[in-house]
Amino acid sequence: MEHGFWHDRWKSNRIGFNQVEANPLLVRHIDKLYLASGQRIFLPLCGKTVEIGWLLSQDFNVVGAELSEMAIQQLFQELGVEATISPVGPLKHYRAPNVDIFVGDIFELTGSLLGNVDAVYDRAALVALPPEMRDRYTQHLIDITGKASQLLISFDYDQAQMDGPPFSVKGREIRRHYQDIFNISLLESFDMPGGLKGKCPAKEEAWLLNTDR
Repeated sequence: MEHGFWHDRWKSNRIGFNQVEANPLLVRHIDKLYLASGQRIFLPLCGKTVEIGWLLSQDFNVVGAELSEMAIQQLFQELGVEATISPVGPLKHYRAPNVDIFVGDIFELTGSLLGNVDAVYDRAALVALPPEMRDRYTQHLIDITGKASQLLISFDYDQAQMDGPPFSVKGREIRRHYQDIFNISLLESFDMPGGLKGKCPAKEEAWLLNTDR
């Protein structure tokens, strides 16, 4: 998927994937990550999600990665804080108290730039990528986060009925990507009221990926 696709979505305000409230699956299952106050959670392809504000309100530190600079400008406006902006190689680093966002291609983000990560919340990254990019993405995420535990949100639907994104990423694919590194548990699965975008029946699912043995 080309970068221009996402830039065009933000410029034309076609961002139906953005939520008004924190995802209930995050609210219900954040405790499974066993995070303490002040620990750092990474949101790949974060956009301007309101979940950043919610996580900050829960006393977590947030670090994100996002392709669209427009999205991050809007994020800081909506948070009501002014960011310090600095170039870091091919990326831009937006920084404010307890928030770090790296703007640019996530594959240019290294572990040393990202810094310590205590957990990952992936609501909009894996499901945003087409199949041919997901192998590369999942390995990159493991590498830059030092195998940090994940709360992963996915969708399960008949891909023939609707084009992504968000794409259907079934449990067997999640296991294929991650089972060599993590224990994988399905925390919750439910039928989405009205289906996905009102177009087709779909399940929304929450997965826990951790290395506890």
